[in-house]
Amino acid sequence: MTINKNLEGTVLTIAVEGRIDTTTAPDLEKELKGSLGNASELIIDFKDVEYISSAGLRVLLSAQKIMNKQGSMKLIGVSEDIMEIFEVTGFSDILTIE
Repeated sequence: MTINKNLEGTVLTIAVEGRIDTTTAPDLEKELKGSLGNASELIIDFKDVEYISSAGLRVLLSAQKIMNKQGSMKLIGVSEDIMEIFEVTGFSDILTIE
């Protein structure tokens, strides 16, 4: 998994590439928690995400809880396969997905 981040003012964009699973989810969580300090908007680009496990879903839920307190969070570029996972798990009702 590769993580690229870009902070412009208070808008943090994180582009994730690869698989978010039990091995890589802790890295994403560490990156998010270390970067959210002054962000009022979090955009996570899922264009190049191939797979997300329950560990990855937990990281997204944790980030959503933080951003509910300090701003907003949205996912962009979600593939049909990943969207199906979000729909089956009910995450499509919790997350803002564009």
